[in-house]
Amino acid sequence: MRPLHLYISIIAFALGIFVAEFFSLSYIHVFFLGVLLCGIVSYVYIADHKRIILFVSLILFLFLCGAGRLLYFERITGDALFDTYIDTDVLVEGVIVGEPDIRDNTTHIVVALDTLSLDGIDTTIATKALITTEQYTPYSYGERIRLMGTVQKPQAFESENGRVFNYPKFLAKDRIFYTMFLPQIEKKGEGEGNILLAPLFAFKYAVIENVGRIIPEPYSSLAGGLVFGAKSSLGERLLDAFRRTGIIHIVVLSGYNVTIVALGLMYVFGFLSRRSRSVLGIVAIALFALMTGAGATIVRASIMAILVIIAHSIGQKADMTHFLFIAGFFMLLHNPSILTHDPSFQLSFLATFGLLHVSPSVERLVGFVPQWLSLREVFTATLATQIFVLPALLYMTGEISVVALFVNILVLPAIPLTMLFGFLTGMIGFVSVTLSWIPGFIAFFLLAYEITIVRLFNAIPFASIKIPFIPLWVVLLFYGCAVVFFLLKGSAHYSAPTSE
Repeated sequence: MRPLHLYISIIAFALGIFVAEFFSLSYIHVFFLGVLLCGIVSYVYIADHKRIILFVSLILFLFLCGAGRLLYFERITGDALFDTYIDTDVLVEGVIVGEPDIRDNTTHIVVALDTLSLDGIDTTIATKALITTEQYTPYSYGERIRLMGTVQKPQAFESENGRVFNYPKFLAKDRIFYTMFLPQIEKKGEGEGNILLAPLFAFKYAVIENVGRIIPEPYSSLAGGLVFGAKSSLGERLLDAFRRTGIIHIVVLSGYNVTIVALGLMYVFGFLSRRSRSVLGIVAIALFALMTGAGATIVRASIMAILVIIAHSIGQKADMTHFLFIAGFFMLLHNPSILTHDPSFQLSFLATFGLLHVSPSVERLVGFVPQWLSLREVFTATLATQIFVLPALLYMTGEISVVALFVNILVLPAIPLTMLFGFLTGMIGFVSVTLSWIPGFIAFFLLAYEITIVRLFNAIPFASIKIPFIPLWVVLLFYGCAVVFFLLKGSAHYSAPTSE
């Protein structure tokens, strides 16, 4: 399949998901569209230009696949029995299936509920709930807990900027359909988590604990977020400063961090043969993605990194646009709801696309920026991604960071070294706490520098500007035009005559 056909096919699949979500398509609509597809295919046998009609049929088929995949994914909306106890006190049991997410005043825990106790009789249920507890709790992944409290359905809410956030859909994408606020919790057992995830999380917590012995807060929490995507509270004021200055992506572990990890792994395994290096690199990246929680941004970056490794191992040129679309397709195939209800996936995909296709134009305009310490590269990449994600970001947050470009230029060059020395601090801590002070001091200096930059720019009154509400159709029009331009550019490229 030609690259242009690949892009159009994946866009058709995604468009099917989008239309099914926003226009509430049902299986009846998909059925009638399928009948139309059969009619088009039948017409192929009696018409000219069969190749064109076959391609149109393929596009329609993929559109239907996208719509059907979303409908099939959303067929589960909770547990029928559990739904009858909404807004009542219940006694349930389940297993913690996610990392505790420590917030400023509370902690969020995702629990896979499997038992509902009614008048002393245990009844089997199968669903997930988001539990809000006190900030510091003794519970961790894989533990079985009993909860007594009021079960509720999540509700949409209006954010500070006036946007309505569809919280039920946001949670439903992860199969979470219920919430419980500050229930009574009793630990009943442990060791019921995934046999692969449990040791990975245990290793991560141990490394982060070693870092915490050397580096004080909030610097150790930032180190944990940079290296492992640890969900530790930096404090609401500091987190807000990271958001206002446009550098929040380093705290939650972005594709940039994964790229650094992938390059580091290739360097470490450089003494091995190409095949051995590739296998170990793929395994290490997959384990790293799982250990960090496998968020949409990390999964997208990890898939692309693995595809790059595979391409290099077989001697093929790595086309990052191909890999971006392929990664997006497999992620949507697995969970189609992230297309419309996961901001991390949306912004990560758009930022990467902007980096690949807006950067060349930006680079021609910024020749005045020195190349010292890769400043021009960082400037170009930051400006390109900021430009392309801006409409989506404005729609989601209603806020724009005026200082984001400058903060990223000052902070990003220090991130690779921060990750390296933060990791070394944690690893050497297993051998000797005294020796871990050496990399720990360097990591602390870098972390202090990054937080100082954020605080200085956040203190500027106009660091972040709120804007009026932007309609969704404006955002869709912008990205629709960008897609058309991209496809037309690709069409011109692939249809251009080649010289012999």
